[in-house]
Amino acid sequence: MESIGSFIVAVSDFVCGYPLFFLLIGGGLFFLIYSGFVPFRYFGRAIKSLRSSDSSKSGQISSFEALMSAIAATVGMGNIAGVAIALTMGGPGAIFWMWVSAIVGMATKFFEGSSAIMFRGTDDRGEVQGGPMYMITKGLGPKWKPMAVAFSIFGLIGTLCIMQANQLTEAVTATFTTPAGVENTLGLRFVIGLIICIIVAVVVLGGIQRIAKISAKIVPLMVGMYFLLVLYIIFTNLSEIPGVFADIIGGAFTPRAGMGGLAGIATVALVGARRAALVNEAGVGTASMMHGASKNDKPIKEGLVAMLGPSIDSGLVCTLTALAILIKGDYAVSGDGVKGLEIALNAFGAAIPATVTLGGITFKWGSLLLMVMVFIFAFSTMFSYSYYGVKCTSYLFGAKNGKYYNYFFLVMLIVAAMIPLKSAVSLIDLAYALMAFPTMITLFVLAPKVKREMKEYLKK
Repeated sequence: MESIGSFIVAVSDFVCGYPLFFLLIGGGLFFLIYSGFVPFRYFGRAIKSLRSSDSSKSGQISSFEALMSAIAATVGMGNIAGVAIALTMGGPGAIFWMWVSAIVGMATKFFEGSSAIMFRGTDDRGEVQGGPMYMITKGLGPKWKPMAVAFSIFGLIGTLCIMQANQLTEAVTATFTTPAGVENTLGLRFVIGLIICIIVAVVVLGGIQRIAKISAKIVPLMVGMYFLLVLYIIFTNLSEIPGVFADIIGGAFTPRAGMGGLAGIATVALVGARRAALVNEAGVGTASMMHGASKNDKPIKEGLVAMLGPSIDSGLVCTLTALAILIKGDYAVSGDGVKGLEIALNAFGAAIPATVTLGGITFKWGSLLLMVMVFIFAFSTMFSYSYYGVKCTSYLFGAKNGKYYNYFFLVMLIVAAMIPLKSAVSLIDLAYALMAFPTMITLFVLAPKVKREMKEYLKK
């Protein structure tokens, strides 16, 4: 079993390295240029599209709810722990490349959201559905169905929230139970996993409508709360801000100590861009499943709405985390597990050092408030990911059987709370990466059709 685990880790490290980087970042750059730089030219129109009503009788949720649900999935632990890890590996310069990735990710999401509406299909119940599996069969033709099946199979694994549940459990034990003198036993982790499972079950068993309604309320609230928290840190440390941005810009094109020349710069770029690409999920295909459920029959409008996602998750939220850590945090350490989260907690604690005692445990206000955000971010991801797995199951085994994935998903949350993480996460990361290949191939082939539709729509 150990050798199998090592093999999975090795394959995952390779596929999720330069192949995934060139596919998502290189592909996003192509879409950015091919679209005529749509994220820059039509950002305002995208905001306007978000506010307009949907007229289609097809679909289950509004465009706004689709966007909020997609953001709920992408704004998660990666926006906090992932940013800290990126800083540890690539230094401040990694943040610049996260910004670059966010911009090209917006272009990819535009094509993804547009294609999700242009090439919707119907399930075996006759209900309109969207996502890469339908984009493939309707856009490329029935002979491409094996690629749609492959996407769905990988989706069953890739959308399991193993990391979120495991790291949330680690955060609870490290922050609350261990300081309180409670031994970190398997039984304790089971109880924590069970509580996570129950909370998630209340939402996901209600279906896409309940997920969308909860997401539409929680996403603006959680992003707004996080913005205010970091804004306080910024205003209490204004003198540090010019130096922080100088470090980000300078570090983007300066090799870190121990790295040489262009290789060092490439490493920094790879770390930052990969992190952002995995956070915003542009080109992976998950968001298109959510946007394909929209009550919108205008593909380009949905594409414009979809492209707002990376600007919020990789652009705004990741930048907020980076600023807080760079102002007060010591990120020059390495580690695994929840080390990234620990770096962020320490940084926020240093920025807001006033203390409060709860249940006999003394917390710094900054660390406590960040933990609240961690809880909200982690659960929001779990809510939306369950829907993605249901969609993949429904495509493979029929719509009437799709709901059974939720029960498997919920059980795996409990399992995730108790298991060693490395091999499991590598397997999920590999599946996640393999979802991106059929999605991006499909988007490349369908791009001319989307561009023709875009020219007609934007004339209006």
